[in-house]
Amino acid sequence: MNKGDLISQVSKVVGTKKEAQAAVECVFASIKEALTQDEAVQLIGFGTFKTIERKARKGRNPQTGEEIQIEAKKVPKFVPGQALKNAVN
Repeated sequence: MNKGDLISQVSKVVGTKKEAQAAVECVFASIKEALTQDEAVQLIGFGTFKTIERKARKGRNPQTGEEIQIEAKKVPKFVPGQALKNAVN
């Protein structure tokens, strides 16, 4: 399923594809805004979106074999809820 398919599914409930697209875009924008402010987004029964800090580490350039330093950074993470895990299994 891609974003277009998701909008089509939401439009069956909302009414029009235009309203569905606005709703889906709003949800994505809200999640992104919360993550940029280091806030977790908990959706009970679905899962949690949060940011984690990756530590700086040493890596290796695969072309030259040279050792390089990889800087620390924040990355988004999704942790599925128990209801979602059970639905998949």
